[in-house]
Order: sequence, then structure tokens, then C-alpha cells
Amino acid sequence: MRHSLLIAILFTMVLHAHPQTTEDSVKTAVNLLFDGMKTSDAAKIQSAFADSALLQTIAETKEGKLLIKNESIKDFATSVSKIARGDADERIQFQTIKIDGPLASAWTPYKFYYKGQFSHCGVDSYQLVRLNGQWKIQYLIDTRRKQPCD
Repeated sequence: MRHSLLIAILFTMVLHAHPQTTEDSVKTAVNLLFDGMKTSDAAKIQSAFADSALLQTIAETKEGKLLIKNESIKDFATSVSKIARGDADERIQFQTIKIDGPLASAWTPYKFYYKGQFSHCGVDSYQLVRLNGQWKIQYLIDTRRKQPCD
């Protein structure tokens, strides 16, 4: 009786198991970054990135001139870790994911909330690399604006 119950439970689990697709694994790698931001966890943020990763933001001066700002992953992770847990909430939507072997690209419009209040929106553009069986962010560049956000 016990043996047949165990077999029935295992069979049910197998039927309902959904293997993670490659696209899902890319999403998981990107979501690790935002989980680290939400929980103010510098180590988790840094673990989302490859060792040689680049982080950039496209910004606009008051005069309307575009600038590309570079930030080290360590400095970014450290600054976010000083924010109270739950205060940094970036809500992304996966719009496009493209994969070719060990290379993936993701395009995610986002809205950023700080302490529950809308701050800004834009798009995150990622290049990920599959290193030692895990997706890591190699390059992240984003835009930032107050509006339009939809």
C-alpha cells in the first residue's frame, strides 16, 4: 500500500512538473538582480552579474545633452544595499528575449518605485552570457524618464 501511494505521488509530480525553458532561465537570472535590489542584498545583486560586466545609464542633462554614465557593479550593489529593505522596487516586463547558444538578450520596460512612490520609468537592455551553466548579466544599459511610461 505504501509503495503504491508513493508511486502515485511521484507520478502526479512528474505529470505536473514543468521543466524550465532556456527563456525562463534567462528571466530567472534577470530577476535575481531585482530580488537583490528589493531585499537590499549586495551579494545577491553582484551574483547576477558576470565578473567583467558593464553597467551603464543613458541620462540627459538639463540642457538636453545625452550622457552615458558608467557605474561599477560593486558600487551599485553597495549603494542599493544601504537602502531600506523593500524601498527600491523596479517592476519590469519581459518584452523580448532572444537566445543563441551561450548568448541572450533581454529587453524589459520598467517602472521604478522608491518607498512606494513612482520615481521614473524606462527600458533595461541586457546582454547575458551562460557561464559554467548559469546565465550572468554581462552588460546592462538603461534609459530613465519621468514620462511617458506606457
